Amino acid sequence: MNNENNILEVKHLSKSFGTHQVLKDIDFIVRPGDVTSIIGASGSGKSTLLRCINLLETPTGGKVLFHGKDIVKNNSGTTEYRSRVGMMFQSFNLFDNMTVLENCIIGQTKVLKRNKEQAKENALKYLEKVGMAPYINAKPSQLSGGQKQRVAIARALAMDPEVLLFDEPTSALDPEMVGEVLSVMQSLANDGMTMLVVTHEMAFAHDVSNYVVFMADGVICEKGSPNDVFNNPQNPRTKEFLTRFHKN
Repeated sequence: MNNENNILEVKHLSKSFGTHQVLKDIDFIVRPGDVTSIIGASGSGKSTLLRCINLLETPTGGKVLFHGKDIVKNNSGTTEYRSRVGMMFQSFNLFDNMTVLENCIIGQTKVLKRNKEQAKENALKYLEKVGMAPYINAKPSQLSGGQKQRVAIARALAMDPEVLLFDEPTSALDPEMVGEVLSVMQSLANDGMTMLVVTHEMAFAHDVSNYVVFMADGVICEKGSPNDVFNNPQNPRTKEFLTRFHKN
């Protein structure tokens, strides 16, 4: 049964690179307003899963449904789909030769065909939201890692996405900058933004998410509410992973 009220449905998704199977039979649903954290050790397939959902990698098998439509089959609509499903990377991916403001305008004018004034107004609104309005004329090279990531979030929001995918958004940041990015994400969650977050930040996964997916070796070992997964894990691998984290 396709439920079009779900923003995303991942069904039996698999991905292989040559003979190496990275994802096996992945299933989960993203509903409007969900904040889903995907946790697990490095190399468990979390980032590849996100890249398959955003079609940066083509799944080997299975389906990714966006409002009930299979976007893997219908790859003619990839650009429009990507504008609805924003992606945040570890490495920010800002254009170095453009100012902060220009970085937040260009996608709107090129992809959404907004006029420059409208795009600028929208960009300023979101730069204000993430606390980066004072830096609109700065180039990325003049910003700290935390500031760059906040600009990248504003740029994604300016495209009016229905869901934001975050691929370890704090892993490239110095420890003192992690908090400023997580607090922006917390405020987006409070506003009802739908988010899918691959993260090593267990406190974020526990406190901000309403759904947690634990992956190991390319499979989902456990999924459920943060309370279930963190406080009452059923799978031995989940228990072992969380024990290691509690020791750190």
